[in-house]
Amino acid sequence: MNLNKTILIGRLTQDPDMRTTPSGQTVCSFGLATNRIWNKDNQKQEKTEFHNIVLWQRLAEIASQYLKKGSLLLVEGRLQTRSWQDQTGVKKYRTEIIGENIQLGPKSANQGFSSAPPQQNSQQNAPQGNKNNEDNIPIIEEKNTEEIDVKDIPF
Repeated sequence: MNLNKTILIGRLTQDPDMRTTPSGQTVCSFGLATNRIWNKDNQKQEKTEFHNIVLWQRLAEIASQYLKKGSLLLVEGRLQTRSWQDQTGVKKYRTEIIGENIQLGPKSANQGFSSAPPQQNSQQNAPQGNKNNEDNIPIIEEKNTEEIDVKDIPF
């Protein structure tokens, strides 16, 4: 059995760039920074990794509407490396995370959702038992037609 799965939580390094392919599909790409912090010889060490994220169809539309540089985001997806030749004939490679699920981070004054339409009477629209909509983090899933059947897992 093979598995290609990534889960990242980080901040956008740039505003999402949404485009439409010639076949009419929407695609959105952006950078995501993740940090790793550890101690070495009683000194705090930190390293930042930068990831290329690609979202398709409805996830692309949601990201371009609600996210901006600095937004906190959880991305679940798969690694994919593509290659092409540049104008001088040199072969180039790019590894990307193709997002299959995203979870938007909390909205804050400085960062977060950029162009969400204002909701009127948010107290009336809030789920009962929780009157604060800002505490609800939406989970957005894109269903894949090539799902793994549980009975096919060998353990």
